[in-house]
Amino acid sequence: MKADLLKLRHYCAYQERCHSEVREKCYGLGLRGEDIEEAIAHLVEENFLNEERFARAYAGGKFRMQQWGRKKISMVLKQKQISPYCIKKGLEEIDEEDYRSTLQALAEKKYHQLRGEQLLKRQYKTMQFLLQRGFEQELARETIEQIAKKEE
Repeated sequence: MKADLLKLRHYCAYQERCHSEVREKCYGLGLRGEDIEEAIAHLVEENFLNEERFARAYAGGKFRMQQWGRKKISMVLKQKQISPYCIKKGLEEIDEEDYRSTLQALAEKKYHQLRGEQLLKRQYKTMQFLLQRGFEQELARETIEQIAKKEE
């Protein structure tokens, strides 16, 4: 158990982790049942494991590096069994102004790539692209309408 705990500390120190990732790692190390819960409790106690910190790092990173929207980020965090409170805190890492300018830049780039398409098809494909990235439908629609107006 001592050696496993050391491995888990290194695992958590390398980058932020959530409980479910650590649980998976425990299974990989051959830990079961009570040992896993004990290990997680130790890591939380020693501040190697903190779900709010993980959510903040994850949300900020996915937005900045991969330009994901809030919906996609929160969906993945839910899949990782992060609490709604921590998801909310994580999404607060995303600056509203940056969010809108990223959405605008992605929409413009995609819209201009589809130059040969008919107007409605262009708007539809751009919308699908933005929704796939996890941006809110209302925001995406407004942004595409603004771009289309500029083009007229």
